[in-house]
Amino acid sequence: MKKFLALLLVLALALSIVACNGADEPVVTDPQETEGTEGTEGTEGPTESDPEEPTEPAEPGAASIAVCLSSEPDTIDPALNSAVDGATLLVHLFSGLAKWDTDADGNYKIVADSAEELVEGVVNDDGTVTYTYTLRDGLKWSDGEDVTAENFEFAWKRASSVDLGADYSYMFEVIQGYGDEIDVTATDEKTLEVTLANVIPYWDELLAFPTYFPVREDVVEDETWATDPSTYVSNGPYTMSSWDHNSKITLQKNPDWIDADAITMDTIEFYLSDDSNNMLANFKSGAWQLIDDVPTNEIASLKEEYPDEFYIQGQIGTYYVCWNVNKNILPEGSDLTGVEAELAQAEIRNALSLLFDRNYIVEEVAQGGQLPAASFVSMGLTDADGSEFYQNAGSSSDYIGYYNIDPSDEVMDANYTEALEVLKKYYDFDEATQTFTNVPSLDYLYNTSEGHKAIGEYLQSALNGVGINMTMENQEWGTFLNTRKDGDYTVARNGWVADYNDPITLLDLWSSGSGNNDVQFGKDEHADIAAYDIDLTEYGLDIVVEGGTWAETYDVIIAEIKASTDDEQRYGLMHAAEDLLMSTGAVTPIYYYTDLYMLSESVSGFYSIPLGYKYFMYTSIE
Repeated sequence: MKKFLALLLVLALALSIVACNGADEPVVTDPQETEGTEGTEGTEGPTESDPEEPTEPAEPGAASIAVCLSSEPDTIDPALNSAVDGATLLVHLFSGLAKWDTDADGNYKIVADSAEELVEGVVNDDGTVTYTYTLRDGLKWSDGEDVTAENFEFAWKRASSVDLGADYSYMFEVIQGYGDEIDVTATDEKTLEVTLANVIPYWDELLAFPTYFPVREDVVEDETWATDPSTYVSNGPYTMSSWDHNSKITLQKNPDWIDADAITMDTIEFYLSDDSNNMLANFKSGAWQLIDDVPTNEIASLKEEYPDEFYIQGQIGTYYVCWNVNKNILPEGSDLTGVEAELAQAEIRNALSLLFDRNYIVEEVAQGGQLPAASFVSMGLTDADGSEFYQNAGSSSDYIGYYNIDPSDEVMDANYTEALEVLKKYYDFDEATQTFTNVPSLDYLYNTSEGHKAIGEYLQSALNGVGINMTMENQEWGTFLNTRKDGDYTVARNGWVADYNDPITLLDLWSSGSGNNDVQFGKDEHADIAAYDIDLTEYGLDIVVEGGTWAETYDVIIAEIKASTDDEQRYGLMHAAEDLLMSTGAVTPIYYYTDLYMLSESVSGFYSIPLGYKYFMYTSIE
């Protein structure tokens, strides 16, 4: 955890250099200026609803705050949510065994929440680790019933079950018995016992993750329970008082929450919109006190006009382009099939990545203080020796990562030349026009947002420059998530923010069984493609696979990472996993995320953590 906090400071300092142009004051959130409290994929959404008319500004001293993070959430069932906006709602509505908090200096830490304390685990003779938690006295559900250890047992078994099919079910892989029934038992009403397969360094952070929040069996029997305030039963600092779908979710302070006296904000109104112009209009009018998106073409002027209200904060995550490995991008008539076709397309995808100028994207298109990415695991996560994991990515002695993203003309020209030489192996090239003539048209999928659209248009232009046609399709947030998940796309915008402080959080989502594996590795036709090699002997493991499937190679590496208790071995394996991932070209990193938002000067007590969650329960309006 100390390494994590130190790297967050480094990340904040790096961002302060790139985020302050045009502003009188640095626009990075200073964690030491956040209020110390007892408290604990940015997403976009509906596009069909009409923009709200700016409402009346909040009155000074008001115990109500109006914010807009995104559009209609896809779900706010703790077991089924996989989006940052949904997680922010959930940390206000539920209390897990643990929660994120800040100390007096503004540093982030994990503390007990529903548990009396975060106990040390007992290592058993077989290497498994048993934790025994005692719930605090007086825990209540929002309908007045007692919160019991059995509620946690049920919730964890439900979220990890094959029957539910939750995207995040793999978050329970660390628990003994995963794949059958996880080893978690309520030994009495207040005592929960759980046995992990081995020592897990980030276990406490998992306890603070929304997928580990409790739900009640009698409540979730109704499959629509999480869509209606009248059936939405929670156990956190707030209850849901209303939900005007595609317009607003209102949360009301829960007077029966065990720490209710510490809550300063009575009402939180989460407005639902993906219209950044609408967001900005409501912020300028004073109607909304926080907005999580602004029009891209307004960023430069907003930095100057609102130096004390425009924030760019460090966030641990990566914005990237994903390619569906089950969609053929070879030219019509190609005789390549099976393994040969997949290896060719991996080479093609990596070549296309060299055509993208990431420095131009962050400086001229996104303009949010992001840093260009040459690897998938983002900055802000540590390696075994305490250095940044991303700085040790790739095998080049000349640059960091898997591509040379130096902005110099020399490097850009070299990347362009290399890309063309690879593509010429598979497509017809017209020397007169310097364009390819038989590349299949690509369809780029993105969720409605001016920012995502602008990045897509840049990618479209870069490909068009060599004769590759790419059309663009936007979808409403919930539809977009499901289209990507179902593999009904060829190329799509994507992003991932870390769920906890460990590089595995960005690597295990590509396992064959992961519900967040939008690239479709190891699924459908790709499940039978035996195109991958691994040699793990240098990490002390007698595992060598030549010509293996994704399940026989990548999944094996991930399993060994989760079973390892040796830091040097474990981190070496994580680099091996990223090497294999990046060799496929199916994940094209664009930049490392920042969290850009506008916050009214009238608000105090707000804080946001680098995992993307925003906390409003301890705010007040002056």
